[in-house]
Amino acid sequence: MCHAKPQEERLVTHFSLNRTQMTRTRIISPTRFPSLKSQRCGSGGDASFMEQLLLHCATAIDSNDAALVHQLLWVLNNIASPDGDSSTQRLTSAFVRALLARAVSKIPTLFSTFGNTVFQPPADEIHRFSVVELAGFIDLTPWHRFGFIAANEAILTAVEGYAKVHIVDLSLTHCMQIPTLIDAIATKLNKPLLLKLTVVSSASNFPPFINISYEELGSKLVNFATSRNIEMQFTIIPSTYSDGFSSLLQHLRMYPTSYNEALVVNCHMMLRYIPDETLTPSSPSSLSLRNVFLNQLRSLNPTMVTLIEEDADLTSDNLVTRLSSAFNYFWIPFDTTDTFMSEQRRLYEAEISWKIENVVAKEGVERVERTETKGRWLERMRDNEFGGVRVREEAVSELKAMLGEHAVGWGMKKDDDDESLVLTWKGHSVVFATVWVPI
Repeated sequence: MCHAKPQEERLVTHFSLNRTQMTRTRIISPTRFPSLKSQRCGSGGDASFMEQLLLHCATAIDSNDAALVHQLLWVLNNIASPDGDSSTQRLTSAFVRALLARAVSKIPTLFSTFGNTVFQPPADEIHRFSVVELAGFIDLTPWHRFGFIAANEAILTAVEGYAKVHIVDLSLTHCMQIPTLIDAIATKLNKPLLLKLTVVSSASNFPPFINISYEELGSKLVNFATSRNIEMQFTIIPSTYSDGFSSLLQHLRMYPTSYNEALVVNCHMMLRYIPDETLTPSSPSSLSLRNVFLNQLRSLNPTMVTLIEEDADLTSDNLVTRLSSAFNYFWIPFDTTDTFMSEQRRLYEAEISWKIENVVAKEGVERVERTETKGRWLERMRDNEFGGVRVREEAVSELKAMLGEHAVGWGMKKDDDDESLVLTWKGHSVVFATVWVPI
């Protein structure tokens, strides 16, 4: 049985007795995952207890209660270490840093009032990967590989028989999916006369970061394609998520697909950065940039669109609601790193911590991590006249083989109702992969 540490027992008693102070803080009953609650708490602290403290702190920050914020951050910092053996400790520490960043921006006098404190660790500098390093980093878990395999198998099926193939790669992973696709085209298909790859420059605004330019990256990909006897063109479009990739769409309209040319748009964890309705609540849903992007994409009549995204809702305007959703999603990547070597774990968790800080500490246009659930994305795609396509059994078999290379706990489920495949960790949805065609 898991018992709270003596320090935690004293804190629980303190919060129970200090009713005058706690009446200023709205108490939340957050949703919790069973697997998260069942984690050991001897060294990492009970996750439910940690979550309650984080939610109290978030409420205190929004209430400008500097004294309570200071107290709760001090408590959390002393029971959650960024280098702790428990993933719950490290997860909580990432949220503490995010709340601290928000508190400083919202209550500027907070720390000057209390003097020098010891609970603000230096922010982790996000590593810039070489191409080889990034490939190895991505291979650590199925987080991205799942979408790569599902999308590539669907693309191979869709482009078979075309003389030209144009792939628009809206991907968070800097074309790491493409070498495998090139290799598959070279070995499994009658080679197209021309492979065109178009990317957007704004893909370099979020982690993981790379240490070379997109021009250099494109040169490497073209050389690889040449080595596989495929002619390839690489195009970089200066286009940003903040306006719904409008210049990319304009470019595609100016240079429409030619006869016997397939147009495939590969959306791998990038559409969540397009502003959603919560940034413009007074505008109709149909005018949200996400819907505008999908509507204009549909007007291009692409051969196929792939959509791979994380299955979580981080769009709420309410900080406490958003923090609870984030805590009950981001425990997953932290939980998966327990078997990593220390340096691998540090780099992996630094990237997730960047996301956590963006979700918790930022607001307005600076809060770019606005992930939506699978259900919401499916609704958007259908509203914009796309129909789902079932992923082939060949892809399912390949995905199962890939999952067998990783830690026990990773799994997959098929949803026959919406034709999607879902990556799971200990039974919880992580990432979904879907394939779409115009209808």
